[in-house]
Amino acid sequence: MIVDCHVHLNNYHEQLSVSLSDSLARLQESMAEAAIDYALVLTSYLVTPHRPSTAAVVEAIAKVPNLGVVAGISYSNYRQRDLRELADFLQQGLVKGLKLYPGYEPFFPHDKRLRVVYDLAEEFDVPVMIHSGDTYNPKGKLKYSHPLEIDEVAVDHPNVKFVICHLGNPWLTDCMEVVYKNANVYADISGLVLGEFTEAFEDYMAEEIRDVILYAGDPRFFLFGTDWPICSMPSYVNFVQQLGLSPEAYHAMMYENARQLFKLPLPPAVKAD
Repeated sequence: MIVDCHVHLNNYHEQLSVSLSDSLARLQESMAEAAIDYALVLTSYLVTPHRPSTAAVVEAIAKVPNLGVVAGISYSNYRQRDLRELADFLQQGLVKGLKLYPGYEPFFPHDKRLRVVYDLAEEFDVPVMIHSGDTYNPKGKLKYSHPLEIDEVAVDHPNVKFVICHLGNPWLTDCMEVVYKNANVYADISGLVLGEFTEAFEDYMAEEIRDVILYAGDPRFFLFGTDWPICSMPSYVNFVQQLGLSPEAYHAMMYENARQLFKLPLPPAVKAD
């Protein structure tokens, strides 16, 4: 089984009108094509006609058993009533994690204003995913999204689990040092390519991923994610299959790590004889 821990229902081609229901249908088609069993939908730090709110996504997937929600939080715009709504979703089990977008918004993950977010994550025992590395939007500011910035918040909040998104690409080694050093930090491999992998880039990135897994020393800290619809699900699954991981490491990355970390309503892994 495969869990994709990093997908969106945003419409990134804003010149076209795409409804939330249409995006959901396309997501299910892509999941079926790539043989992905479950996906976590990350909502945005913005709410626009092209980026649905957490409440809208929670409602849209209420009867879709193979989808869960990770709630995006805006550093610049969150209000107390937003946090109250989020606390209700967390208490009801409708949200599986929280997501911050440093780089897209101008803040560091260890900003004191975010203490309330980390307290919320600790109270409900859900992970906090943090954008790291390059930004899809060229107006993003990279100094805020370096993976080393997550070390400080991981140390200050040892009871909160953090996920460094995109392996902090291009700062993969720095990301791995933060993962290696902090037992409460994980990393997902999403968003390493736009669209599909080319053969040359796949070869290059495969070597990089093998190195970071060796550096971190434990495959339980890695999560499979694609960043769909920005990235192709079938291409991503094929990429991981080419890494030459042991069956145990492959299964951990593709399924079991995310199942445990996000407390997903999925059966535990069955070990092969």
